[in-house]
Amino acid sequence: MNRSFATRMQKQPVKSARQGLSGKAGLLLAASLAGLAACAGPGTEHPLPVPAVPEAVPPGRTVGVLLPLSGGNARLGQAMLSATRMALGSPTAPPLDIRDTGAPGGAGAAAQAALANGDGVILGPLTAAETGQAAAVSTTASVPMLAFTSDVSVGRPGVWALGIAPEQQVERMVMAAQAEGRQHFAAFLPETALGRAMGRALARNCAARGLAAPQIVYHADSPASITQGLKTLSNFDVRAMAAQPAAQAALPPDAAAAVDPVGGAVPQAQPAPAPSRLGPPPFDALLLADTGLQLASVIEALRAFQVIGVPPVPGAVATADGAAPAAVPLNAAAPPVRILGTALWASFAGKLGQLQGAWYAAPDPTARQRFVQLYMARYHTMPTPLSDLAYDASALVGALDRARPADRPNGYTVEALTRPDGFSGVDGVFGLTPDGQTRRDLAIFQIQPSGGGRIVSPAAGRLAREQS
Repeated sequence: MNRSFATRMQKQPVKSARQGLSGKAGLLLAASLAGLAACAGPGTEHPLPVPAVPEAVPPGRTVGVLLPLSGGNARLGQAMLSATRMALGSPTAPPLDIRDTGAPGGAGAAAQAALANGDGVILGPLTAAETGQAAAVSTTASVPMLAFTSDVSVGRPGVWALGIAPEQQVERMVMAAQAEGRQHFAAFLPETALGRAMGRALARNCAARGLAAPQIVYHADSPASITQGLKTLSNFDVRAMAAQPAAQAALPPDAAAAVDPVGGAVPQAQPAPAPSRLGPPPFDALLLADTGLQLASVIEALRAFQVIGVPPVPGAVATADGAAPAAVPLNAAAPPVRILGTALWASFAGKLGQLQGAWYAAPDPTARQRFVQLYMARYHTMPTPLSDLAYDASALVGALDRARPADRPNGYTVEALTRPDGFSGVDGVFGLTPDGQTRRDLAIFQIQPSGGGRIVSPAAGRLAREQS
């Protein structure tokens, strides 16, 4: 440092010190500063540190994060925010603009604040209702939104629902069941939003694959509604009547009479014949969506009406009048009716031994093991399934930011978001479509005799081609 710099350092700090201090304290401070400056004479190799100027963030590169950080879902929101920070925690990652949807004004106000901040993409919010509020704001500004709900009805151009949706599960199961040779689909579903979503998805997928329109019955929560609904759907009365002649023919002659030693034949009460095996119901694949006590009632009715719990009869599927149509090429060990369920069963599959052979579609849990290890090492707790979505959305945005063109503030374009190959995520491969739908690569699990699910058709590791 040269003497002119030292002289400046002597003069200016002393002047400012005298303006701010008086008396001995001021004189002592001035002398100290002068002494420090005098030490910086010729030959000194220790320049004073200059604070680094942070690189300016281009408008539109910041990532808006809309999560419930207060209120009833605060713990869930904080866990999802932790996953977001894991994915976008590097110094070169785009900055986060975190907004609390539990604050006054809700998701709509949070989205407006994100846009006012110049955010180029929005992650969240959590629920379908919040997504509707936020999307009304984001779409007007053409800012893409990756929401964490599983309700695909909120999807539209520029808005995607990232949750594992019932529609995605039904599509995967219908594809697998048709590949197995199933041709006649039906559904027995609760009168709920989930049940309605799965029913619509089944009808849409059957039509797209050239299958007959499925018969769909919705039921209330009561055991009576479940019993009557399944009795009708399974065509039980017609099947029982068709089985009576065969049962009568199986009885020995004169079985209803016995010989009295005194003389004459007298009628004797005979034990009732064992229940006849009924013909198959008018479907070979049945979609269910119940859980809890309602599922227990459904299983009981399925067994009572011989939809499940009977030995397989290859290719036998009854029609509405009880007659069997032409056989389909089913595996001899396959059940007469393939039960198709919901991914919700994965959490209690160990208790579903009575539904052995049933399928459900869900992500392969081995795909998320690495994420679980990293999350636990950093936060010392298990990540929630919704944390998977937050991490995947954040990692996707980070990848697009790294690949952004040099002449653009960000890489969050619709073309980049909707690339045909999709993205590899914690829960497997997923992809976004221009019309706001999300596609997923799911595995098929089969319920084992002792309970639990085993993968019988793994995820492909890529997105299947869409039906034309």
